[in-house]
Amino acid sequence: MLRHFPHVNTPYTHKKRDYFIAAFTFFCVAVCLLSDANGSLAKQYFLGACGWIFLVCLLYGENKEVRTQVIIAILFATVGEHFASPFMGGYTYRFHNVPFYVPPGHGMVYLTAVALARSGLFLRHARAIAAFVVIVCGLWSIWGISGLAAQGDSVGALLYCVFLGYLFKGRSPMVYLAAFFITTWLELIGTAVGTWKWAMIDPVLNLPQGNPPSGVAAWYCLVDAVAIGGAPVLLTLFQQLKDRVELAKIRKEAYQGVENE
Repeated sequence: MLRHFPHVNTPYTHKKRDYFIAAFTFFCVAVCLLSDANGSLAKQYFLGACGWIFLVCLLYGENKEVRTQVIIAILFATVGEHFASPFMGGYTYRFHNVPFYVPPGHGMVYLTAVALARSGLFLRHARAIAAFVVIVCGLWSIWGISGLAAQGDSVGALLYCVFLGYLFKGRSPMVYLAAFFITTWLELIGTAVGTWKWAMIDPVLNLPQGNPPSGVAAWYCLVDAVAIGGAPVLLTLFQQLKDRVELAKIRKEAYQGVENE
């Protein structure tokens, strides 16, 4: 179950950049959601513009693969947001829209998960962090279906099981662990201040769900998995396209050279 976890007793190095990305994103998420709680649409556009600027700056020091992963994460998550919120009504934003800051926000959240996953802190203490996440999220899920919670959360318990599958069967468990922290942070703040609200009954499963569901990190793990798996495919396609263009250019130059002779 732990075959994809980092090796123990290995001197993994700490890089300040990873911790800066994480701290900056955690801070920006809190400021953005608190600002939007009673803000206007114009403020959402302003927050979105800031989000795109911050994301571009953070990506400046990343390699091509990570940048591609972020692009895929943004595209996939944005489509999912429009499907799950305005179309299905699984959760609803204040203006019944998908705020302009959400797409770059997903990019920053994904990049934060990657940064924490490769950080010395997470690599050195992977098993302890995993145990903490499993216990905390498990207790949260049990509380949601115990009858003690104000809003039942059967969906959260199901998502928790899915999250465990990602964590112990997936090939990028550190990314999923890191995703739990940043996504739980943003979900608790966003729902607490009323930036969005989850429906009491899930429109697909017709089961009660919390606000937010306890296993909500599973949805973000899906975004991460698609980004990680899709990046190599997309990069390969781009390289093949580049090679074809260069080959066509060489053939054209060769053909023109023959005509000139």
